[in-house]
Amino acid sequence: MIHVTIYQNDKNECVGFLTDGHAGYSEEGTDVVCAAASVLIINTMNAIELYAHDTCSLVTNEETGMIAYHIVSGHPSEDANLLLRTMILGLEEMADDENYAEYIDLTFEEV
Repeated sequence: MIHVTIYQNDKNECVGFLTDGHAGYSEEGTDVVCAAASVLIINTMNAIELYAHDTCSLVTNEETGMIAYHIVSGHPSEDANLLLRTMILGLEEMADDENYAEYIDLTFEEV
């Protein structure tokens, strides 16, 4: 299962996230849940770098599926906030879908 923890500040803004695990929906290379989550997450990080220019920290471990991503300032720009909210929307849709709910878990934590 993919576990995603969304970190939020006191203004309910997403200031980062942590992913861990692999979906296990199907074999590596054919796992649509893993592919969908990866596209949402990686595209969001790339878009923030390209369009929002927020300073971020990133630590990854491909073997365990870990991605630790944080907005360094603790307050995302308006563009980064929108991009992160869009990513969260996609992940929530996956976590709420009866076909995929057992393969992805989404939690929120105030930091």
